Amino acid sequence: MATERFGIIKVGGVDATVIGDDVTVGQAAPEFTAHALDWSLVRGLADTKGKVRIIASVPSLDTDVCDRETRRFNAEAAALDKDIVILTISTDLPYAQKRWCGAAGVDQVMVLSDHQNAEFGEKYGVLVKERRTLRRAVFVVGRDDRLVYVAYMPSNSNEPNYEEVLEAAKKAL
Repeated sequence: MATERFGIIKVGGVDATVIGDDVTVGQAAPEFTAHALDWSLVRGLADTKGKVRIIASVPSLDTDVCDRETRRFNAEAAALDKDIVILTISTDLPYAQKRWCGAAGVDQVMVLSDHQNAEFGEKYGVLVKERRTLRRAVFVVGRDDRLVYVAYMPSNSNEPNYEEVLEAAKKAL
């Protein structure tokens, strides 16, 4: 059974329970499965093998901060080396994600849903029990499947340090 940690993050101004342990730089990134926009199953690491991955964990694409973050990473992706891929994962249903991506013009980022099994959420320590959403965090996984950058946001209203994330990904090439 996964670890439950209470009070490390507030959601809606109230302490919340996070399921799973935090991952750390240097450890092997946990493999996970999630659903693509067409409900096909994606293996997050195996299906992007040989690439540097930026994995952005967001609560919901239908919130202002997640919208800004995902659009920003989508814009940045166009200028990145093709050996860097960006995955954005939330517990939104794939149809909602597909609708949002179409409306937002997001087509450079692989958007994945952790709705069905919350496997990513548990393995990366970002699943918020009370809402069954994900805590905001960003991970950079090197070509060797090891974590080279980990940042858990202190609040879901905080955006990541984009420059720091992108620099870590470029350095991992």
